[in-house]
Amino acid sequence: MITKASVTEAYTRIRPYIHRTPVMTSASIDEIAGCHVYFKCENFQKVGAFKARGAMNASLKLSRDQLSRGLATHSSGNHAQALARAAKILGVKSYIVMPRTAPEIKKRGVRSYGGEIFECEPTLEAREKTLAEVMAQTGATEIHPFNNYDVMEGQATCAMELFEDVPNLDVLIAPVGGGGLLSGTALAARYFSPTTRVMAGEPDLANDAWRSMQSGKIEPASPPISIADGLLTSLGDKTFPLIKEHVEKVMTVSEDEIKDALRLVFEKMKIVVETSCVVPFAALLKNRSDFRGKRVGIILSGGNVDLKKLCQLLG
Repeated sequence: MITKASVTEAYTRIRPYIHRTPVMTSASIDEIAGCHVYFKCENFQKVGAFKARGAMNASLKLSRDQLSRGLATHSSGNHAQALARAAKILGVKSYIVMPRTAPEIKKRGVRSYGGEIFECEPTLEAREKTLAEVMAQTGATEIHPFNNYDVMEGQATCAMELFEDVPNLDVLIAPVGGGGLLSGTALAARYFSPTTRVMAGEPDLANDAWRSMQSGKIEPASPPISIADGLLTSLGDKTFPLIKEHVEKVMTVSEDEIKDALRLVFEKMKIVVETSCVVPFAALLKNRSDFRGKRVGIILSGGNVDLKKLCQLLG
């Protein structure tokens, strides 16, 4: 359903509404990691995350009738902001279901784009139930945060850009939560850089993707206890088959390893990133002997940070 041509068309479709984000490197990090690391900085993207790509692509592909009833989704934050922004650009309403534990900075972002927030308990069941109620009340069209082919198609444009800017990557590592970015990344590699191996990073405390790859079926998400708050959802029935087929492996990391990677990015790269987006980098550092001398791409997926929580986290 997602082809090389459709990814290219998606990029043309969303290009007026997104940034072409930079690729950054650090000689110090290369020395520490033992390989050449290329960071695709989606923390500099519109709304501060790669989610702007998929939400915009999916919204632009809706009919005028669908748009007229508004857009709806459930999200812990970045897709919520991205969809609220897309709705504002298109002149329609947005209805966003968010867990009550979602970072306040992300809630403020949704409201800044005119989105109406409906809070729920931090479980997938609560999110889906609340969203169904909101859609029944409003008639809005759902754009799922990851289990949507148009969303995945938009996310694939991130890796497509990276392959254009840095050809001949040996490996590309993305974070995995629901799998929208990872599945899009895997398809982009297949179409635009078929020799590049695609892998994923995931928290030990939210290792459902790792377990799913082992069992061959979708495993439920763990309780939401990892500091990587953007990676706490289960894979979808659309994302998992693509990941199973095109992703080589999922690597898990501890909470301390995530914190260490976060500090390193702050200290060496001098950029603001979320805990979730350094998980692939933490996986690279944990398994550095596997990547020695390689050209490795890392997708830094977002930079929406609650500074108070960040200071508490890093002590």
